[in-house]
Amino acid sequence: MVGKVCIVTGANTGIGKETALGLARLGATMVMVCRDRQRGEEAQHEIKQKSGNDNVELMLCDMSSQRSIKQFAPIFAQRHDRLDVLVNNAGVVLREQSMTEDGLESTFAINHLGYFLLTNLLLDLLIKSAPSRIVNVASAAHKFGNLDVNAWPTGRQYSTFGAYANSKLANILFTRELAQRLTGTRVTANCLHPGGVGTNLFRGLPKFLQTVIKLVTISPERGARTSIYLASSPDVEGITGKYFARCRQQESSDASRNKAAARDLWNLSAELTGVGV
Repeated sequence: MVGKVCIVTGANTGIGKETALGLARLGATMVMVCRDRQRGEEAQHEIKQKSGNDNVELMLCDMSSQRSIKQFAPIFAQRHDRLDVLVNNAGVVLREQSMTEDGLESTFAINHLGYFLLTNLLLDLLIKSAPSRIVNVASAAHKFGNLDVNAWPTGRQYSTFGAYANSKLANILFTRELAQRLTGTRVTANCLHPGGVGTNLFRGLPKFLQTVIKLVTISPERGARTSIYLASSPDVEGITGKYFARCRQQESSDASRNKAAARDLWNLSAELTGVGV
């Protein structure tokens, strides 16, 4: 990975931080995208120290804000003339429904539209840098998602797990449609289930649930292995539009392979963000 430029969103904690650390250890120029400067700087220092790689950069971006993402992309392109790997990792689980500054349900906006918007804004650079890779962190929770696409942006009939499952289903539908649209560009797009990982993703849940989750989950280091594998391994060179778990290609749900739904979601996402038309 020496000489390659990689972005990991949500890189200051959990799977994102371990993914950034793993890629830095492989010699990549690592760009950490974080919302909070202090937490980002603390993670940046730790990653530099543990990896022995000084090419670890922190850039700030709020993935819940389309304005912030649209400001970030051109600044990145000014600083870097290539992008070899984009790992869309930042995500949330929200106990109560909330809306972003763009008037969208927050889980859908951050977990899906953040991926969609950032990827589309950086697509020209990814194509220019090909062969390059897009890695989308999804979840096995997608199997419980509902395909009512028009309800996702508003959070109609909101539930914590339902909103999260829907957003993870959206990640896979997005990956499949993106891979199709990138045919012939030598840019691959794959998604993954990291495993049941005990991270700060669940910090909004009741304390007793957080305790139970910690008892049955794996470490962020283990959870990051498939992200690192898809970002760096020669074994997956040229493979695109697939779903992985434990560093192996697996079959996702029937709903996640619905081509018409993937197109509908893409069109809705393009309408909501103003890109990808």
